[in-house]
Amino acid sequence: MSESTTREERFARGLEVLGQIDGGAGQRVLDTLADISPELSHQVVAWGFGEIYSRPQLVPRDRQLVTLGMLTALGGCEPQLEVHINNALNVGLTPEEIVEALLHSAGYCGFPRALNATLVAKKVFAERGLLPVGRQPAPDATSD
Repeated sequence: MSESTTREERFARGLEVLGQIDGGAGQRVLDTLADISPELSHQVVAWGFGEIYSRPQLVPRDRQLVTLGMLTALGGCEPQLEVHINNALNVGLTPEEIVEALLHSAGYCGFPRALNATLVAKKVFAERGLLPVGRQPAPDATSD
């Protein structure tokens, strides 16, 4: 098998996985990169999705939880976080589970990053008609 065939096959497999997880948002990212770095676009699809996301050891739902945690911890990745919060919903995570994962991240990466990520989630949930999320527990009347 020639290198170009392998490269093409990885890209094709990556596009298929990307479409299953992301719908049309992934194609918009590829289109945005087409006139400046088509190779970066290719690598995101071929390597990121064709090689990594397509591995069977984690289901897409679990991969999205890991991705949300890492993007939150990194900070400054709000555009990518928006894409992956949508992806998380697409692969079966509930808004409540996403909010809980972002709350959990506060202990590891701090409140500012957890707050920023939660505000991105709020934007995505609003766009998808998913607000308000869950209910907050009632205050304990005896804890005054």
